[in-house]
Amino acid sequence: MAWEVDPKDPRAPPLEVWERMSPDERARVVDSLPSEFPPSESAPPEGDRHFNAKAGARDALGSFFARIGRHVYLACELPVYYPAEPMFAPDVIAVLDVELRERDKWVVAAEGKGLDFALEVHVAGDRRKDLERNTERFARLGIPEYFIFDRGRLRLTGFRLPPHGRVYQPILPQGGRYSSSVLGLDLMIDDSRLRFYHGTAPLPESNELIGRLEGMLSQVEARVRAAEERAEEEARGREEEARGREEEARGREEAERRLSMALAEIERLKRSR
Repeated sequence: MAWEVDPKDPRAPPLEVWERMSPDERARVVDSLPSEFPPSESAPPEGDRHFNAKAGARDALGSFFARIGRHVYLACELPVYYPAEPMFAPDVIAVLDVELRERDKWVVAAEGKGLDFALEVHVAGDRRKDLERNTERFARLGIPEYFIFDRGRLRLTGFRLPPHGRVYQPILPQGGRYSSSVLGLDLMIDDSRLRFYHGTAPLPESNELIGRLEGMLSQVEARVRAAEERAEEEARGREEEARGREEEARGREEAERRLSMALAEIERLKRSR
């Protein structure tokens, strides 16, 4: 094999090595790259605030892009391998206009494309990793946009690469919103959660969307029940009206019968005198 993966420091080969490799050699390298952190860098445990923030972001974005039919690959803590770089796994990544399929890792040389968007959620620990080291590294790798949601301090920070640049420029908020030109959305902190906005509308997460749909369904069911009750009441009214007409008709028939009998009796009495 033209490239050996070090299990203690797994890296994809440099681009010049990759380009000299055969398709089979490339496939073997991709297969040998681990899809989890090395034992020396095992991911620390996370609490609800960290997990819910990253999972909610991916969920809201995934639902939105699926609704509009845009192919945007999204993942949480997926191992990412740039050529000759140490593996890293942002909390949320987005890659535009690629095949939507399940992946265990993102190998830039194999995919033919790097990340378009990265989001880190910070709750506790070393803030310099997200705010300093990642900022320098992601810019050097050419990731167009990078956002940090400081869940503990409820702060949002965004960076964008200028054209042909390798040093991030801060994204200045407008009315509390940070614009993502990559996603075509705005980001802001709403109460204690990170929200994405499309125009003035916040992107709902699946549980919120399900709640709305269930509420709409309950309203529809209530209207259907009310309509059915009105129809039943109207039907009962029509049945009572029909019975009334039938009784009235029978009453007329009975009166006419008795009148006929009375007239016949009168005629009989007249003849018998």
